Amino acid sequence: MKKEKEMDVQSNIKRCKEDVIFDTVIFIILTFLFLIVAYPLWWVIISSVSDPKAVSGGQVIWRPIGFTMKGYAEVFEDDSIVRSFLNSVLYTVCGVLVNLAVTLPTAYALSRDKFGGKKIITLFYVITMFFGGGLIPTYLVVQSCGLLDSMWALILPGCLSVYNMIVARTFFKTNISEELYEAAEIDGCTQGRFFFQIALPLSGAITAIMVLYYGVGHWNSYFSGLIYLSDQNKYPLQLVLRSILITNESALQQAATTAEARAALNEKKELIELMKYSLIIISSIPVLILYPFIQRHFVKGVMIGSVKG
Repeated sequence: MKKEKEMDVQSNIKRCKEDVIFDTVIFIILTFLFLIVAYPLWWVIISSVSDPKAVSGGQVIWRPIGFTMKGYAEVFEDDSIVRSFLNSVLYTVCGVLVNLAVTLPTAYALSRDKFGGKKIITLFYVITMFFGGGLIPTYLVVQSCGLLDSMWALILPGCLSVYNMIVARTFFKTNISEELYEAAEIDGCTQGRFFFQIALPLSGAITAIMVLYYGVGHWNSYFSGLIYLSDQNKYPLQLVLRSILITNESALQQAATTAEARAALNEKKELIELMKYSLIIISSIPVLILYPFIQRHFVKGVMIGSVKG
């Protein structure tokens, strides 16, 4: 009864003119910002299924014109696309598992008050955020470890992100209290058992955030494959898509120098532009599918892991 009265009182409270104006202005600003962010993605989507001539002619603005799947057909005619897609899935899954296996135990250990020397160890980690050996020393290390032209060359050198480790450490420090461990210790629980059976099950939010951060990083990575891989059968998706575009553009330039028919040249140019949009959509789909499953943990995991501590 009391709650109903409070709701009636709140519903009878009239908002002042200034509040209405403020909310309206905020709504307009947020709508404008949403359109700025959403329209480029929408335009790429409708351009990927529109007639190449309509796209190059600037006719595609709000909806697709001359619906066609020619761009996607051209992309998937190359068998290397499917192979590289599976490679990227393998690299991403294995990479995320390795990242979690290194980041979460490190973050948990450095979050414990009884862990000796944690400040010095944390300082060593933080230094690597500002200073690095560079590309050539890193390449020599990978080469000396016998990792060249293998999947592990893309995974092990970056198996731990210091930024992600600090966020996870703060999460453990804030949410997994020492009192909880002391209560488990009375029952004979060790640190390892406490981490795997108590701390990890209570850290679903930060684990989901780590999966998202590391997964997107592995999926979008192409530079490591460009440096460390020589076998094209092992190329990730991003590297193959880059190679396709470069090959097509080179062929187009060669055609221009050999004075082929102008109509065929323009058609090839339009098709290459259409393929670019199709490739963007193809490479973005896995991340767009993954994000909704992690979104509900995103705000909680990031805010708790970065604000406090």
